[in-house]
Amino acid sequence: MMDEPLVLALDQGTQSVRAMLFNRDGELIARYQQHIEPYFSHEPGQAEQHASYFWEQLGLACQGLWEQHGALKHQVKAVALTTQRASVVCLDEHKQPIRPAIIWLDQRRTDSIPRLPWWLAAPVTVMGQGETLRQFQAKAECNWLAVDEPALWQKTRHFLLLSGYLTYQLTGQLRDCTASQVGYIPFDYKGRCWAPTHDLKWQALRVRREQLPELVVPGKPLGVITEQASLATGIPEGLPLIACGADKACEVLGAGAFTPEIGNLSYGTTATFNTCNARYVEPITFVPAYGAAVPDRYNSEIIVQRGYWMVNWFKREFGQQEVQQAETLGVAPETLFEALLEESSPGAMGLMLQPFWNPGVRIPGPEAKGAIIGFGDVHTRAHMYRAIIEGIAYALREGKERLEKRNRIPVTSLRVSGGGSQSDAIMQITANIFNLPAVRPHTTETSGLGAAINAAVALGLHPDYPSAVAAMTRPGDTFLPEAAPARHYDALYRDVYRKLYPRLAPLYRSIRRITGYPARV
Repeated sequence: MMDEPLVLALDQGTQSVRAMLFNRDGELIARYQQHIEPYFSHEPGQAEQHASYFWEQLGLACQGLWEQHGALKHQVKAVALTTQRASVVCLDEHKQPIRPAIIWLDQRRTDSIPRLPWWLAAPVTVMGQGETLRQFQAKAECNWLAVDEPALWQKTRHFLLLSGYLTYQLTGQLRDCTASQVGYIPFDYKGRCWAPTHDLKWQALRVRREQLPELVVPGKPLGVITEQASLATGIPEGLPLIACGADKACEVLGAGAFTPEIGNLSYGTTATFNTCNARYVEPITFVPAYGAAVPDRYNSEIIVQRGYWMVNWFKREFGQQEVQQAETLGVAPETLFEALLEESSPGAMGLMLQPFWNPGVRIPGPEAKGAIIGFGDVHTRAHMYRAIIEGIAYALREGKERLEKRNRIPVTSLRVSGGGSQSDAIMQITANIFNLPAVRPHTTETSGLGAAINAAVALGLHPDYPSAVAAMTRPGDTFLPEAAPARHYDALYRDVYRKLYPRLAPLYRSIRRITGYPARV
């Protein structure tokens, strides 16, 4: 259709920002990708980037899209923005950044945490959640900013997530979406609003309510594109910006994982397993379910923090051969790693990897470390690579089983997104380890599509979210489990993988006590 209405979806991720045009059928009509520098570090463990840099790069992505597809601009009826989670921006009274944005990868902590009144602290201790709360307080950016950078914190009039900052740049409004609120902030995840005044989060954190933005539910307008934003991005002035949620929330929606029997795997830098539920179901007790990119729904999420970061780790430490060969051939090194999977058999000849390359809070705990067991003289780099891929899938299967118990609904199929999903071999390994059909969505841009679904519903292109999901998402390639490898993986998972962490955790605690790594907060 020549003049069909289009939606502009903006996806500000960790590695790049993408400007995309979708139609009412969920087809990606046009796309422009602007690669970015994720962060810079002045000290080990720091991860920062100038907030203005993100805005500039978003503008360049939009301008690149119009340069290639300018004829489509007049068909755009609404804009939707999705961003990386848990990256924070401090603005002064003039709404200008007063320091670089703190990226979600930042590892700074403080041991100077607000003391809770005894009547709030006592119930937390009784429930055995004292350490969880302490970790939450130590990691909260507002807490360590108040201690380490007190003068700057005093000047912080507005404390925003990156989604809120870019919303302000686009609309001039200090607003954000409820489904973008993932981080160390006083948010009521069940109520999908700022925590009530009596909530202990206000005592545990040094942020004040007046520093936080107004919240808007998915599918509702955040504002309209201003003249200034139009000049910077080329987006027509006056178009509505529709709330849609963070990138993971939008990815679940864009993959078509709209009900809890469909599990959504994301093989990204951080690997995740999500189910979308009408009920509020905590994936682990006292760990919140996040707001879905759909009003009145929640995403229960299991995280493997390092996820497909481990592929980059392998590439850096063991993959120089493929890196050099890829440069000669003009392809990505990861494409050559497919051959490593073909050189090794399911189960990697007994090599088993536990993918906890950094500590957690509860599952895994603060003592967590990675492990590779089962080495023999038969093992090669190919087995190591396969063990990485299998180990991530085992960890996510364990998460899937945990969610099934808490949801009381079995997962019957998988939608798989992220960079790892583009490998046929990895998709087949996933189907075999889970013993479930593993489906690629019809587009790789599932976060952008999830954002576009919200805009499409807001515009009335579809009457509601179920009909929008039905019309705009669909399965792509499907990988069915293979009987013999699935049985092999199931035995390794049940008899080896699930027993690894309980047996190794005491040794990890001893290592931590003796070496001081990971450091106690």
